[in-house]
Amino acid sequence: MAEVSIKGVQKYFGETHIIKGVDVSITDGEFCVLVGPSGCGKSTLLRMIAGLEEISGGEIEIGNKVVNNVAPKERDIAMVFQNYALYPHMKVYDNMAFSLKLAKAPKAEIDRRVQEAARILGLEELLDRYPRQLSGGQRQRVAMGRAIVRDPQVFLFDEPLSNLDAQLRVQMRTEIKELHQRLKTTSVYVTHDQIEAMTMADKIVVMHDGIVEQTGQPLDLYDRPVNLFVAGFIGSPAMNMLKGRIAANGAAVQLNGANEIAVAGLRATPGQEVIFGVRPEHLTLGEQGIASEVVVVEPTGAEIQVFAKSPAGALMAVFRERHEFHPGDRITLTPDPAAIHVFDAANGKRI
Repeated sequence: MAEVSIKGVQKYFGETHIIKGVDVSITDGEFCVLVGPSGCGKSTLLRMIAGLEEISGGEIEIGNKVVNNVAPKERDIAMVFQNYALYPHMKVYDNMAFSLKLAKAPKAEIDRRVQEAARILGLEELLDRYPRQLSGGQRQRVAMGRAIVRDPQVFLFDEPLSNLDAQLRVQMRTEIKELHQRLKTTSVYVTHDQIEAMTMADKIVVMHDGIVEQTGQPLDLYDRPVNLFVAGFIGSPAMNMLKGRIAANGAAVQLNGANEIAVAGLRATPGQEVIFGVRPEHLTLGEQGIASEVVVVEPTGAEIQVFAKSPAGALMAVFRERHEFHPGDRITLTPDPAAIHVFDAANGKRI
């Protein structure tokens, strides 16, 4: 196991600046998730850690050793890819043992490691099968087993669940998290799925356009996003965002076309243009709040999602209670005062 330290890392493809001075510190045994939309640079950063992309500037350390010019095979890392990357002509056992055979490990040691990895991942009955005889989830477990047998300092996961169906993704999320809790190996995991990031990570790094927008524990990012991008990206369903301005008294937000909403601890100038944010689960039915009209009702079983329109803009509310809503109903949605977010409309930063 080892710490991974990314210091001022830059990446250019020709004249195009892809990674723009990224700093990330991943502690020993931590499960760190790099998350962001397609094209934000997260996979490129992972490939730079692995040594599959050259570093244009800055340093990457693994175990307190700068690895900028170290070959991938000498970095003591193991990578799990999105497309499994299994050898189709080899059985599961041989796929898992391949790297150890290349390293000329003793036969007894290879067998011990493969059998141990198979036991951890529930693959004992599949060792004599070919990849074509396996389901998608089984193939991904084989890919993880191939990484485990190497006993690396760092695991790197490049969107490993993207090719799986929804139910299997949920199952594999749990399996990977349980595996990390058991092995306690430093792990860096790339995904564009913020649900994966929230449920799996010890630390989340939110990336956008080649920079790090915010780093922190999942609930820290959820409860106190530093800007509009993080607020909109983290959380499903997404945060409601309404335009407004700071009221004359400086202690409330005047929503466009609607009433004022008191906000404790505001540090803003009266009249300042702002974005008022509140998550769907932090809206309740009440007498004071945002007058709205129900547009669409979506019962999911565990909860009811209500899409509504108001003079201030479109809203979504999530209720655990089984209210009877119908399109056209008039309701008043009351934000939880302790869960209101206010952002500067000019620069998107949290106020």
